[in-house]
Amino acid sequence: VRFSSNGQHLSGTISSPDVKVTLGGEAVRDPYASAFLRQRGYGWLLEVEDDDDSEERKPLLEELDIDLKDIYYKIRCVLMPMPSLGFNRQVVRDNPDFWGPLAVVLLFSMISIYGHLLLITIIVVSWIITIWIFGSLTIFLLARVLGGEVSYGQVLGVIGYSLLPLIVISPLLLVIGGFQLVSTLIKLCGVFWAAYSAASLLVGDEFKTKKPLLIYPIFLLYIYFLSLYTGV
Repeated sequence: VRFSSNGQHLSGTISSPDVKVTLGGEAVRDPYASAFLRQRGYGWLLEVEDDDDSEERKPLLEELDIDLKDIYYKIRCVLMPMPSLGFNRQVVRDNPDFWGPLAVVLLFSMISIYGHLLLITIIVVSWIITIWIFGSLTIFLLARVLGGEVSYGQVLGVIGYSLLPLIVISPLLLVIGGFQLVSTLIKLCGVFWAAYSAASLLVGDEFKTKKPLLIYPIFLLYIYFLSLYTGV
């Protein structure tokens, strides 16, 4: 830089570090701007961190803790509760999840509201979810009072998954709805199927002679679920 003051000529140089500033993904050399920012205490604006977020992002299902294979296996365990089939049915109770039972309850709700108006649809869906949550809470409290070692999450999952038999029989009821006797038998089979799937997972040996005290309310709960579908 050259300039004159009082008739005297002065000369000199001003140097600043050559810093790369990254703007819009492009590196730009601007030593004067970077020196100014550092002098003012804003040098931290020039620091660029490596963005590895894109590499660390997990799939959406993994972020939400949804395991489709696990859900499918649990569905098979509930629909085929016979021990002779070789399924490890205790995984439904010992490894509870939320999304699988919620999907089953919502599917049952959709079937129950078939042909209804929108307002009735919202009421029915909310009521079925409410019965699922508080019905499971009732079964959980009763199980704990009777000495069972079970958590609320386990009960919520088992009760939710065990609605699957009622979903399975719903198409049959639509087909043979005119045959009252056959329809009643199918309803009873569905309720017993659902209640057995849930009770066989929740009612363990620790209940001993108290098993009927827990099986009976489970049976009543699924009768009420079926009444929400049939309207009876």
